[in-house]
Amino acid sequence: MIPLSSQKIVITGAAEGLGAAIARHLSAQGARLVLMDRNALALAQTQVLCPGSTALTVDLSDAAATAEAIAQFSTPIDTVIHNAAILRVEAVDDTNLATFQATLNVGIQAAFQLTQAVWPQMKTHGGALIFVSSRSGIEGFVNETAYCAAKHALEGLSKCLAIEGAPHGIVSYTITPGMLMNTPMSETTYGAEQRARWVDPIRLAPAFAHLAELRPMQLSGQRLNAWALSKGTDT
Repeated sequence: MIPLSSQKIVITGAAEGLGAAIARHLSAQGARLVLMDRNALALAQTQVLCPGSTALTVDLSDAAATAEAIAQFSTPIDTVIHNAAILRVEAVDDTNLATFQATLNVGIQAAFQLTQAVWPQMKTHGGALIFVSSRSGIEGFVNETAYCAAKHALEGLSKCLAIEGAPHGIVSYTITPGMLMNTPMSETTYGAEQRARWVDPIRLAPAFAHLAELRPMQLSGQRLNAWALSKGTDT
């Protein structure tokens, strides 16, 4: 067990929605946070709610900008939570190459850059890599070509990292919400029936605290359910 109060944790997509909820939850338990998002105004608001956190405004679809932001990590990182994503609901023949590339860049390229940056340090003291996935990581959906491709790639990346990281005490998980959430992304995609069932994303945040703190090796490489895990924790 690695207490959250002794950890430095990176959270991408931290300005709003699930990322902001995770940040608030972990900050309340004493974690030192590095918050990353391209929405500077919303990110600043999250930072205010997470005392002592560092906010890095960055477009994760830009590899060079991502590398510059990563270079600002001042001390070793204990846990990475990659939550950032792009979801544009549009048919394949309406999806231009720029949109497809940006979606993959945020979803998988940034995940790789973050992992490669923290990997050497984690090989010496262990660490946790937590990648937010969804049903789109194992199924296909109409009008989600780019998003599904990015999430499927993330599932494969995590499985490989779990194998490579095991000898060094590095764990890697993908985690799906497991429940409809009220977030800026879902507000643009959910209908009335789905909105009637959605929950505040703060209710899913305990799952991320649980994985960051306990790092269960037997679950490394697996795809987990944040709703189920949160309901089964005391955090």
